[in-house]
Amino acid sequence: MKTIKLSDYQIFSSDKMKKNNIFQTPRFFCDVYCFEPGQEQKGHVHGEQDKVYLVLEGQGTFQVGNDRQVLGPGEGTMAPAGEPHGVLNHTDQRLKVLVFVAPNPS
Repeated sequence: MKTIKLSDYQIFSSDKMKKNNIFQTPRFFCDVYCFEPGQEQKGHVHGEQDKVYLVLEGQGTFQVGNDRQVLGPGEGTMAPAGEPHGVLNHTDQRLKVLVFVAPNPS
């Protein structure tokens, strides 16, 4: 059994938003996304995958479809397969987000 400490996966990069992979299989992955102030995950689409964002620390502007909302610690959202989505750390503090991605159920 693989066990982890979440704190080991909270690594930042000054160049761009950092994706820190925790678990991955052919059907699923779980990452911690770490954003320095001003960094973003530009809007994009996954055709066959649903994505869940859960904020661990900080605040960010989350986009799903045409909706944008600021989310903070303990808050989250889901981007269903086919919906454009992205994240911007609009603050002067670091942002940490737990991310789950899995194929859309058939």
